[in-house]
Amino acid sequence: MLMNMVGALNNALSQILAENPNAIIMGEDVGKDGGVFRVTDGLQAKFGPGRVMDTPLAESMIIGTAIGMALSGMRPIAEVQFAGFMYMGYDQIVNHAARYRSRTRSAMSVPMIVRTPISGGVRTLEHHSDSPETLYAHIGGLVVLEPSTPYDAKGLLIAAAHGNDPVIFLEPTKLYRLFKQDVPEEMYEVPIGKANLVAQGESLTIVTHGTMVPMVKSVVEKKKVSADIIDLRTISPLDEQAILDSAKKTGRVVIVHEAPLSFGPGAEIAARIAEKAIFELQAPIVRVASGSFPYPFPAYETYYMPNEQRIGKAIDKVLQA
Repeated sequence: MLMNMVGALNNALSQILAENPNAIIMGEDVGKDGGVFRVTDGLQAKFGPGRVMDTPLAESMIIGTAIGMALSGMRPIAEVQFAGFMYMGYDQIVNHAARYRSRTRSAMSVPMIVRTPISGGVRTLEHHSDSPETLYAHIGGLVVLEPSTPYDAKGLLIAAAHGNDPVIFLEPTKLYRLFKQDVPEEMYEVPIGKANLVAQGESLTIVTHGTMVPMVKSVVEKKKVSADIIDLRTISPLDEQAILDSAKKTGRVVIVHEAPLSFGPGAEIAARIAEKAIFELQAPIVRVASGSFPYPFPAYETYYMPNEQRIGKAIDKVLQA
């Protein structure tokens, strides 16, 4: 069935609730209104207010309550309306959700998911446009996922719901309704920790994720470049082997992400390639990312984020080195 990402996520959530009576959805306006982007539309009517619960406007409470529910045997799926609002619950995520398995020597786990829209490109204000994946990937004990297609969104969310670890599920706002894709109606999983080789080539490797995946594909097609395009899908745990195998094969690497350049996911990826594949490289690694300063007002976001021109110049630089 053809679905955009919103439809695929809604379908996944419906199947998760139907499969597991301990699964619940909670967040601001997720019930009657169906969420700020309508990802949970119709689910309260189908499963009732005890399974799809509207909460007060208090992110720390939402996440803290979800942790308590998870420790008590529930399977909470919490929605935070925008990634910039999740910082109110960062203490709960870092000091409790991420640590309980270690703290209790695996006697207790926290099987919860925190969903939130991220990234820009849709002319929203600063707190609605952050790309904070590094903040969560840096924390041991968290799984960090970021799909770029409707198919991956459904499969990754279902896989997360079947796991026993706390998951930060990042949903690129720009991709919610950007395109439709054939998505199976039945339940399926996309494996966590496995990158997707979107395209195969011989000249260079482009490692990317989230909103940048369709942009990278567009640039490669227009330039007619033979490139491996790797969509991470999972930011943590990182599929290091897929990255290294491709880097060793092509000898040239470009890393593209919407998160800020400084200390972004590209820095970790570049470091691992340098440590484990430096002798196979034929050119320096090039990163394309957003500015290392606060997200600007909407009129300036096209200058802040990576664009096709910047990605094309990075490709040319690596191929000409």
